[in-house]
Amino acid sequence: MSLPPLTRPLSAEDAAHFLRRTAFGATDAQIRALVGKDAREVARAALNFPVLAAGPQPTPGNPFDPQSGATPGAMIQLTRAGWLYELAYSPTPLREKLALVWSGHFVVGTDKVRNGPALAGYLRLLRTHAAGRSFSAFALDIARSPAMLRYLDNDQNKKGKPNENFSRELLELFTTGIGHYTEDDVREGARALSGWSFEGGRGNQNYLETPRFVFNPRQHDDGRKTYLGQSGPLSGEDVVRLAATHPQTATFVARRLHRAFVADTPDEGAVAGSAETFRRTGGDLGMVLEELLSSAAFYGARQRVIRGPVEYVAAALRTLGQPRLDPKQLVTLTQTAGRMGQLLLQPDTVKGWDGGREWINDSALLTRMNVAASLTLGKAAPEVREWPGELALLGSERTLLRPAMAGLKPAQRAYLAFISPEFQLA
Repeated sequence: MSLPPLTRPLSAEDAAHFLRRTAFGATDAQIRALVGKDAREVARAALNFPVLAAGPQPTPGNPFDPQSGATPGAMIQLTRAGWLYELAYSPTPLREKLALVWSGHFVVGTDKVRNGPALAGYLRLLRTHAAGRSFSAFALDIARSPAMLRYLDNDQNKKGKPNENFSRELLELFTTGIGHYTEDDVREGARALSGWSFEGGRGNQNYLETPRFVFNPRQHDDGRKTYLGQSGPLSGEDVVRLAATHPQTATFVARRLHRAFVADTPDEGAVAGSAETFRRTGGDLGMVLEELLSSAAFYGARQRVIRGPVEYVAAALRTLGQPRLDPKQLVTLTQTAGRMGQLLLQPDTVKGWDGGREWINDSALLTRMNVAASLTLGKAAPEVREWPGELALLGSERTLLRPAMAGLKPAQRAYLAFISPEFQLA
């Protein structure tokens, strides 16, 4: 059964909730622009990303060019800062939110992927397929990306010497989840994926060279295989498709989306509703998300997602009306998010960031307070044209913080809100 929709027009608090979850945050004016609208129409509009022949383009004004990095480390730093800029300033924040979600699903890390065009290509795929029509196509493009081939060693997978790393994570972390495959499936999948590799961009001297996917027939095991109950001379494309369209993949992916948009510990009945839509539509992520983001379950789950460090930074900037920061400040914020536990393009493990309560500890909270002070009260705080009200800051105009905020200057009110429990929760 699909998720029941929200049937009432959006209230101010509904609109604030929607934008806190899908756009990191928003100004009071952006929130009030959605009041009275139909929930399905609002979700559909937010998911209506521009389609460009060359793929998603950088937001005008993004000052970071990874290709200008003088070393691999500098290139990676510029890539991270450039992404934070998009998260905070892109006109399509939901696409960036989804790219962040998928980067914790189809994980790669800069500890191994130290090539600029490979990282750019990976981010382009996350954005292009963010709410795409086919999860299977998404998985296949990621599987053949040089970033993933390098990160999970499938570029070393050859006939007679299979490397099982990608084959295992394809099932365990990307599609079906643990308990729905066997070790034989992992071994047979690795055989099918043998011969997938990439050319170019290897080594520290070639970190700006563009790598490209290649298939080496002589390194491919073209024998008969049995994978997830299907037998034949299966190819890499076959096993990715079988894994991505497995019935359990619908539940696994739906749970990922519910954790990102509904609750850190989602209701399994609601997850089942999204999984049914995933199966019915053949893995159409756009349809799953449109239904989810206009559902009664979504609007009924207030303050049940703990904002991660990157989301916290993006939320603060968007709530303040996207004030301009100089590049050094953005680089510092990127590094600070890493110290709080979320370094872009370097999740803790191949399973991504655990999230939820793992984001919150004494050190991380103190750092969040320092970030809040730097954006509101510090000497280098950005110029804010119009300070946000309680609706933008806290999602409601009826909060327990209202008496504490009375009489404070606007910057002080924003600081108090940014360090409050209410702002840590989306």
